[in-house]
Amino acid sequence: MADEGRLRRLAEEKFGWDRLTDEQVAAMGAVMAGHDVLAVLPTGAGKSAIYQVPALLLDGPTVVVSPLIALQDDQVQGLAGTDAPDAVAVNSTLGAEETRAAWQALRDGSTEYVFLSPEQLAKDEVVDELADLGVSLFVVDEAHCISSWGHDFRPDYLRLGPVLERVGRPRVIALTATAAPPVRDDIVRRLGMRDHTEVVASFDRPNLRLEVERFTHDHLKRAGVVDRVVVLGAGGAAGLVYAATRKDAEHYAERLVEEGIRAAAYHAGMRAADRERVHEDFLARDVDVVVATSAFGMGIDKPDVRFVVHAAIPDSLDSYYQQVGRAGRDGEPAVAVLFHRAEDVGLQRFLTGGGPPEDAIEEVVRVLDEADGAVPPKRLREEADLRAPLATKAVGLLADAGEVVTEGSGAVRYAGSDPAAAVRSAVERAEAHRGLVRSRVEMMREYAESTGCRRQRLLGYFGEHLTDPCGNCDTCDAGTARRKPRGDGEFPVDTAVRHAEWGRGVVTGVETDRVTVLFDDVGYRTLSLAVLRRGVCWSATSAPRGTRGRG
Repeated sequence: MADEGRLRRLAEEKFGWDRLTDEQVAAMGAVMAGHDVLAVLPTGAGKSAIYQVPALLLDGPTVVVSPLIALQDDQVQGLAGTDAPDAVAVNSTLGAEETRAAWQALRDGSTEYVFLSPEQLAKDEVVDELADLGVSLFVVDEAHCISSWGHDFRPDYLRLGPVLERVGRPRVIALTATAAPPVRDDIVRRLGMRDHTEVVASFDRPNLRLEVERFTHDHLKRAGVVDRVVVLGAGGAAGLVYAATRKDAEHYAERLVEEGIRAAAYHAGMRAADRERVHEDFLARDVDVVVATSAFGMGIDKPDVRFVVHAAIPDSLDSYYQQVGRAGRDGEPAVAVLFHRAEDVGLQRFLTGGGPPEDAIEEVVRVLDEADGAVPPKRLREEADLRAPLATKAVGLLADAGEVVTEGSGAVRYAGSDPAAAVRSAVERAEAHRGLVRSRVEMMREYAESTGCRRQRLLGYFGEHLTDPCGNCDTCDAGTARRKPRGDGEFPVDTAVRHAEWGRGVVTGVETDRVTVLFDDVGYRTLSLAVLRRGVCWSATSAPRGTRGRG
């Protein structure tokens, strides 16, 4: 096993890092000891170092699964500025000759790191190439995307488990900046992580001030957003404004420009070249404020963002934490302001409330039921006449329900007996997930409307306890925040529980008079401790969920 000193020397000699955090060293050491590693570290904490340094000590290339081409390019360029081996990204922007050259560089050892999207790993030829390379590390960036509990679930990530087996089951590193305890468990399960170690840093960002401004009328809230951003952006301070819709992103950007702010809109409806220009202008300080939907920000490397403003509540505290975490990465004071109107909750429920893809599920089941054995993904999509994202989602729901099995080759095999029952089971899984999504919106609403310490509530959601009010949020200033009990009595955080109506769950947060529980089938619920103490429809198991190593 490589000792800590060797890891630190490599980090300085090859990457120019004169210090590593305790969490980085713990994760690297676990990798070198042969463990799979799940690292949950805040934005800006140097998660990439966890694989970049050990990769130099292991034989064979390192695969990094990264969801966005822009993010892959940023990571490749970042490595190009070091003394580390070269990196390549194999994606749809490469021509045939460039793709061949990339694979050849990996074969002859002149390139150590290859960045791929989950969509690339749906291609048999790509997985076959990796299987022949003797991959030493398989890194899943933005790993919360694999979890149906997570706020940014992407069905394409579901194929990573079978891909791991096909490429020889190398050591796995899963990286994310935001994962509540149930999401962590789901990541481990879906990736089939073995003898794994979890390194979870504190979610607390003391330099980040948390505020909520509440309104009853939409026009007043909109004016308030513009006025506050004008004040926060005075002198050219860099900031992000998150809007619920593309139309709102464009509206706020136009209003801010009218007020003399160098602002630009960013959303998925824009041309890729226009989005890239906004991204580059923000990093180069040619744009001070980006007004965006949730499409903007993943992997952004800009330490001097001074404020993040939400013009309406996002879909979850997971999303909120990830987005506000883009402020103050340099350790200097920054502010996160959420503008809230009760009616906005209804819009967020609408945006996250799509029904299950029942027709797609039926078609997938029909094709698999009629097939003689497992069906490759491409053939499945063609025979079901479905676009890749919809087919992947349907297969994911059926797999969750235990009705299909994805084999090591990536092919899908029907495991059910009654097709009609299989469809019903997958639809029920989709409905349960929709309930979870809606319950996350309610948790976000509770944060926005709470009179308690914002930081206590936000950290509690991620399973971290803060006893005393933080002193750096609006409720602390107002004097309404209170000391919080540890919750180590009858229902401590992480206790597995069962409710007569809602089934199995786990305690995720404890307040003075209530607990928050995440139920498998209905999502988050906040329940009165007084009722629980009377034992109404309730039982708690003595053992917490799972066993997790800690860094």
